[in-house]
Amino acid sequence: MWQQYLNNIQQKEVKALARAISLVENEVEGYEAFLQSLPPSDTKIIGITGPPGAGKSTLVDALIGEIVEQNSTVGVLCVDPSSPFNLGALLGDRIRMSEWYNHPSVFIRSLATRGSLGGLHPKIIEIADVMKAAAFDFIIVETVGVGQSEIEIAGLADTTVVVVVPEAGDEVQTMKAGLMEIADVFVVNKADRPDADSFVRNLKMMLAPAFYHKQNEIAIVKTIASQKEGVHELLDKIILHQQQVQSSDKKYWLLAEKAFHLIQQKKMKGIDKKMLKDMIAQQPTINLYQFIEQLYNL
Repeated sequence: MWQQYLNNIQQKEVKALARAISLVENEVEGYEAFLQSLPPSDTKIIGITGPPGAGKSTLVDALIGEIVEQNSTVGVLCVDPSSPFNLGALLGDRIRMSEWYNHPSVFIRSLATRGSLGGLHPKIIEIADVMKAAAFDFIIVETVGVGQSEIEIAGLADTTVVVVVPEAGDEVQTMKAGLMEIADVFVVNKADRPDADSFVRNLKMMLAPAFYHKQNEIAIVKTIASQKEGVHELLDKIILHQQQVQSSDKKYWLLAEKAFHLIQQKKMKGIDKKMLKDMIAQQPTINLYQFIEQLYNL
């Protein structure tokens, strides 16, 4: 079954890709062997992140248009906040991007965070790797936008695009320790608003110390995503960065980060909060550190 799915995905069959993602997401028997059979891929991942209201979805929609115009293909993973009741995606980005829903060069999938603190889906690495098997020219991951814990995207994306708006001055200052550190490209969206140029100048000053820690200069691109302005330049900056990543040390750090995350997941397999609560409830007094040590040595 799994081999057939892989063959169909490599033939760019959308239904097979959608089904395989669901099976991996739900850890259906055989999914680990399927992941181990995936061929290596050079497809780069573009991470789109930033605070809520910055226009990330509108920008992704415009980027899809630019990619399609260049006769390229794109797979999009939209990570939405979860419903607290059924852990399903609340926002449904596919509705916002309905223009591309049936386009032959575009595949869009909404995923719920399922309570993950970093704003990403717990199986995002595996799902992105399944997407890579379909040999898209670009893969975009758009995240929820939940503040500093959003830096999780840096461990997944080859190029991290941080989207902000001109009036986000104070917000950017507070984000400095998180998002400021992970950005490969900064997008100042809604750049037709007042003080956009002043904001860009301030952003450059704030980014100056980060240049010393980065191999390549962090690009700042002004866009008006709703009018598709600046999007062509943004895609050029992303492609340029991805060419630089190909020969940089970041590529190996990225793989190490992903390996660490997957090992962490495997170690925690079979442990859930309800089980922990039941075990703790059986002990009237508990030293949490002794309890964890005993559990770890089981």
